[in-house]
Amino acid sequence: MVDGDPRSEYPLGTRRPDLVRTPSGLALSELTLDALRAGAISSDDVRATPETLRRQGAIARAAGRTQLAENLERAAELAGVPDDAILEIYTALRPGRSRPDELEAWAQRLETELGAPRVAAFVREAHEAYEARGLFARDAS
Repeated sequence: MVDGDPRSEYPLGTRRPDLVRTPSGLALSELTLDALRAGAISSDDVRATPETLRRQGAIARAAGRTQLAENLERAAELAGVPDDAILEIYTALRPGRSRPDELEAWAQRLETELGAPRVAAFVREAHEAYEARGLFARDAS
């Protein structure tokens, strides 16, 4: 993915704009106000692609910013997850909103269906933290 020291590519938009593409394949240089006014750019074109997020993660990791790298790697996985599922996961992760089995079901779905094993591991970490702190939803019974 990255040749040599990935830190030399930071910031991608300035040093390696040739590597930045929109989800529809537009080059960074094609994202202009004129293109927007002409209707040549959609809202999807202002989203980061998984490849760009992974590359940014590699840059962060090479710079010793491990937590940022992990966040970017999870973001790369989430780039392919439908928006409605992301909102459901976000809601499920709010303290007091889910039971243990519901968080595990999300972790399973992320891992097997949505191709997001790092995010699944994150949900499982949340599961452990919620269990330790008593943050799961209480049954209405």
